[in-house]
Amino acid sequence: MPLLSPLQLRGVTLRNRIGVSPMCQYSSIDGFANDWHLVHLGQFAVGGAGLVLTEATAVTPDGRISPQDLGLWKEEHVDMLARIGRFVRGHGAVLGAQLAHAGRKASTGRPWEGGGPVDPAHGGWRPIVAPSAIAFDDGYDSPEALDAAGIRRVIDAFRDAAKRALAAEMQMIELHAAHGYLLHQFLSPLSNRRTDEYGGSFENRIRLVREVAAAVRSIWPEQYPLGARLSATDWHDDGWTLEETIELSRILRGDGVDVIDCSSGGLVPGVRIPIGAGYQVHFAEQVRRGAGVATAAVGLITEPAQADTIVRSGQADMVFLARELLRDPHWPLRAATALRQDLPWPPQYERAKPR
Repeated sequence: MPLLSPLQLRGVTLRNRIGVSPMCQYSSIDGFANDWHLVHLGQFAVGGAGLVLTEATAVTPDGRISPQDLGLWKEEHVDMLARIGRFVRGHGAVLGAQLAHAGRKASTGRPWEGGGPVDPAHGGWRPIVAPSAIAFDDGYDSPEALDAAGIRRVIDAFRDAAKRALAAEMQMIELHAAHGYLLHQFLSPLSNRRTDEYGGSFENRIRLVREVAAAVRSIWPEQYPLGARLSATDWHDDGWTLEETIELSRILRGDGVDVIDCSSGGLVPGVRIPIGAGYQVHFAEQVRRGAGVATAAVGLITEPAQADTIVRSGQADMVFLARELLRDPHWPLRAATALRQDLPWPPQYERAKPR
C-alpha cells in the first residue's frame, strides 16, 4: 500500500501511514500540558500526519524522566489534553498517548540543562525504582527494587492513566516498553536480576509488560487500538534480543496489542549502534513477519521515497517520524507532492500548495 493510503486499526482509520513519534518536550509543570503542547502537537495534524502521539506521558509522578515531563497521573491533567485532542481531530489526525514509567532513568535533568540525575533539592525525587537495585550508569543513584505491592501499583497506574486518556477522548494508547525505561528494564536480563515470578526466564521477564497490557486493554474500548514500543535489541551480547522481541510481539498480539513500534537500545550506556538511514527498519520487518502483527518503523526515516518504499514493500505498516517532523511539521504535505499521492491541504494553506 502507498504511504498516504489509509490504515485501519480496529475501529480507527488513520488517514495515512505517517505517525508522529513520541518526543519529550520537558515543558510541563506538575505534569500539565500547556500551550506549548497544543501548538507542538497541533502543528503535526495541520501538517498532514495520520497519527499524533504525545511524548512519554508519566503514569506516576516518580515515573517521570524529568521533573518537566507530561503526566496523566491525576484527573486534572485531562482537560488540556482533551483540548489538544479536539484540535488534532479537527484537522484530520488521531491523537494518542504514549504511557510511560522511567524506572531507574527517572529524576533526570532536561537535555539542554545538562541531563543527568537531579536530586530532591533541585526538583528531583528519591527513591527511584526498578526491577533490581542496579544503577543505570556511574553517577546515577541505585534504584530500589520494586516489591510485589510496588509492581501492583505500577500496573494500576498504567490502567488509571489509560482511563484518563479515554476521558481526554484519545483514540490510541502506546505502552512505552523501550529505551531503557521501566517496562524494558523488566524485559532485559541486564537490568532484571530478580529471582521471583518477574525475573529469570523469558516468561517471567515479560510478565509485567503482559500484565500492564492486560490491565490497559481491560478498560480501553474494543474499537480503539493499543500499541507497544519495544527496543528490538539492547545492542549487547547479554541483553534483550530480536528473537525475544519477535516472540513477545506474537504474545502481545494475543493479549490485544495491535501495533508494535520497533525501536532499539537505551537500556545501557556505551553500546555501539550502527546508526544510519533507516537503521531500525529491518526490526519492524522481522517482527511483522515473525509475529504476524502490524508494525511501525522508526529511526532516521527522512525522505518521502524512503518512507513510501518501507510501506509499499511490506517492511512495516506505517512509519513514525521524529526529528524530521521538528524540522518540517508539514513533511506529509511535502511527501504527497513528491510522491504524487493525494493528501488535501488545509484550506487556510491551499494558496501555498505547489501547482
